[in-house]
Amino acid sequence: MTDVVLPCRDEAAALPGLLARMPAGYRPIVVDNGSTDGSAAVARAHGAEVISVAEPGYGAAVHAGVLAADPVDGVVCVMDADGSFDPAQLPRLAGPVLCGAAELSTGRRRPTARGVWPLHARAANAVLAHRLRSTAGVDVHDIGPIRAVRRDDLLTLGLRDRRFGYPLELLITAGRAGWRVVEVDVDYHPRAAGTRSKVTGTVLGTLRAVRDMSAVLAR
Repeated sequence: MTDVVLPCRDEAAALPGLLARMPAGYRPIVVDNGSTDGSAAVARAHGAEVISVAEPGYGAAVHAGVLAADPVDGVVCVMDADGSFDPAQLPRLAGPVLCGAAELSTGRRRPTARGVWPLHARAANAVLAHRLRSTAGVDVHDIGPIRAVRRDDLLTLGLRDRRFGYPLELLITAGRAGWRVVEVDVDYHPRAAGTRSKVTGTVLGTLRAVRDMSAVLAR
């Protein structure tokens, strides 16, 4: 069984469809990070394990979910809970880690429709990815919110960021540790109706993410 950590804040509209598409052998762990729309109850009603995290921030939610994952089976996936990714693609993402070909597999978003990935967010992502390739030598093109890694390996890295800088800190630290990192193309869909990205949905959200990630690069 491979655990799937789903950091969640106000994703009640997306969760039923997302959880229904979870492939066999993949167990969802919904990490409720201050939802006010009943996301936790919806997730439980659709068979997911739910944990609540009071500390705000994407990194805080992911870290709590990883701690809650099964240490025996070992591999854990992380993906957004807003319906923008297809859970059916998780086996392809996790494959390189499960077979020992990589320590970290991360998704490279491929939009399925116009407007899925706003220009301001795509541009910020491209700049950060370029800086990552230049400074850390990690050959990726997307600081994306979907990945697969062995639970114990991830905890060993000792990541500290609990905000939007978490994905970038993971890639930098993995590069410094000499990890084999592979990038897998994944479809990037419009979010479920009634949800909005906390990062790409607004220019302000993107600026906050860039601020957090820039702080990580400066360390």
